[in-house]
Amino acid sequence: MLNVIIFGAPGSGKGTQSAFIVEKYGLEHLSTGDLLRAEQKTQSDLGKLIESYTSQGNLVPDELIISMLAKVLDTKMNKKGYIFDGFPRTTAQAEALKVMLAERDMKVSVMLDLNVTEEELIARLLNRGKTSGRSDDHFETIQKRIQVYHSQTAPVKDFYKKEGLAIDIEGLGTMDEIFARITKAIDAL
Repeated sequence: MLNVIIFGAPGSGKGTQSAFIVEKYGLEHLSTGDLLRAEQKTQSDLGKLIESYTSQGNLVPDELIISMLAKVLDTKMNKKGYIFDGFPRTTAQAEALKVMLAERDMKVSVMLDLNVTEEELIARLLNRGKTSGRSDDHFETIQKRIQVYHSQTAPVKDFYKKEGLAIDIEGLGTMDEIFARITKAIDAL
């Protein structure tokens, strides 16, 4: 079973590259961002709570994310594996994922870190905001999301380095060039 964490700052291309990985390797795509946005659209109490965090560029609390993800793992069993997109975002989430997977006789195979310059991230997110209409893709929120990434999420890479699972992937170039780097890393496992 192949369980991949695709990692990187907002706008690094996690969602785009996840789609390519899903197609090539037959993995189930678990995007916490998609799960959270879907819940927000329902305008449920949970959706409104989620929006209160994301509209300010803040991370949704660990307990909420972990319980949502555990529920999805239990309902979407995939024998080939999973790609975790946008999770874990904190060291506590990384530790919780390790436990959650172990309880299901699984483990993380690799963490792919898409490295992109901050200037490129901002340009990509501003462009995405024009085309997608996502409420969190405007300049002030983008800056806050990148700041939160550096302070809260980037340390997750150290967790996976200690586990011997972190691989750096150059995140600049065409989508195909980036995917070729990812494929090379996964195929070497």
